[in-house]
Amino acid sequence: MDEINTKKLRDAVTVSGILGHERVLQRIATQNGGTRASGTPGFAASAAYVSSVLKKAGYRVTEQKFTFPFYRELAPAQLDQVTPTATTYQTVTYDYSASGNVTGRVVPALNNVLPPTPTPSSTAGCAPTDFAPASATAPEVALIQRGGCDFAVKAANAAAAGYDAAIIFNEGQPGRTDLFTGTLGGPGTIPVVGLSFADGSALATQAAAGTVTVHVQTSTEVNAAASTSNIIADSPGGDPNRVLVVGSHLDSVVAGPGINDDGSGTAQDLEIAVQMAKLKIKPRQKVRFAFWGAEEAGLLGSEYYVAHLSDTELTKIYANLNFDMVASPNYVRFVYDGDGSATGTSGPYGSDQIETLFTKYFANQGLATDPTAFDGRSDYGPFILAGIPAGGLFSGAEGEKTPEQAAVYGGTAGAPYDSCYHQACDDINNLNPKALSELSDGAAHAVLTLALTKTGFYPDGSLRAAARAAAASKRLPFKGDHALR
Repeated sequence: MDEINTKKLRDAVTVSGILGHERVLQRIATQNGGTRASGTPGFAASAAYVSSVLKKAGYRVTEQKFTFPFYRELAPAQLDQVTPTATTYQTVTYDYSASGNVTGRVVPALNNVLPPTPTPSSTAGCAPTDFAPASATAPEVALIQRGGCDFAVKAANAAAAGYDAAIIFNEGQPGRTDLFTGTLGGPGTIPVVGLSFADGSALATQAAAGTVTVHVQTSTEVNAAASTSNIIADSPGGDPNRVLVVGSHLDSVVAGPGINDDGSGTAQDLEIAVQMAKLKIKPRQKVRFAFWGAEEAGLLGSEYYVAHLSDTELTKIYANLNFDMVASPNYVRFVYDGDGSATGTSGPYGSDQIETLFTKYFANQGLATDPTAFDGRSDYGPFILAGIPAGGLFSGAEGEKTPEQAAVYGGTAGAPYDSCYHQACDDINNLNPKALSELSDGAAHAVLTLALTKTGFYPDGSLRAAARAAAASKRLPFKGDHALR
């Protein structure tokens, strides 16, 4: 990859310019019930603002509309043991759970593995035969151990066996003990809630010894065909046969305005696009800025975009850069682990070179970086599954900063990178300007380098992406913030 002097663009992309866009996103959220979630007026206003800025800057802007299953929790889940001993459990609603109010006997799946094996082995609830047929006359609640298949499969099999609600408890190995929530991926038919391993296994032990009755209550809203969109903006110049897709997600969660997640990535990418136009940069490659809808529902916007590329269009995309949260208050400079050397999961060929592009840049600035996994938690997911090289930056979400990281980056060890992650307090005051300055410079450097380079990732110097089938069989454990299994 060619060495490109990116200083003019980095100097032009300022924290002040990025925060200008952030203030507009905050105002939009404030005027629309505190949210910019896909399927709400706040998202539509965000999309209109981004489109307007990009059109004024000279980009060719298109809106890619699609429908998706909108979901929100209206009230926290409740799980109480009624008999033989009154107990209130800490629980959570699984995404896309149906609403319900069920009091019934607990019936464990037939193949829960208790005690758990040293390594994950449970396939409880993954087959219809894993459940005894439920009573036809009295409500019953299935108790299912995590593991072996998607939560959606477990819940669907329980419902098909006649159960009125389902409880999914964590499997029990180290790292798989806490209260855990996931997604059903689409509208469910029964209430589904979670339990920690300790609570779930204790409930299973009681149910094996006699009748146990629980009360399960969930309150959710699901619209199977809500409308949202992706905003796609192409540079006026650049080779249309070599397209660099620079992406960030435009939507927030329902619970808050999403000014760090991912207003920060949105505002950064928007300012990079504006300044590239002002500097009259003529990219060698076509640069496509993409602002994804419904990421918080499970990467649905980027997934829709990649799935609806023709084979010819797919071959023209040579790389994806993803920027999701770049201003976390207790930040780390995370770079996606393209070669898999630190996390064990690599991206398609070329992702390693994108990782090096970032790490080398920061090293030259005297700034440390940490690797972060390609686990499917952001919009690079559909691209790497299609064999497209990808990379990007991330400043941290709900994970806790380690003492080693605090020694390098400052901040507070043992505290979340972003204590307002997916909450109403993710507002304009939830941004670290230092993180935004450092990571936006790294982003601008990578965008311009990949936009102008004459050489590519492959041994012959080409810039074409791998074929669609290159990683089609790969499965990632997350779709955005949503654990699938």
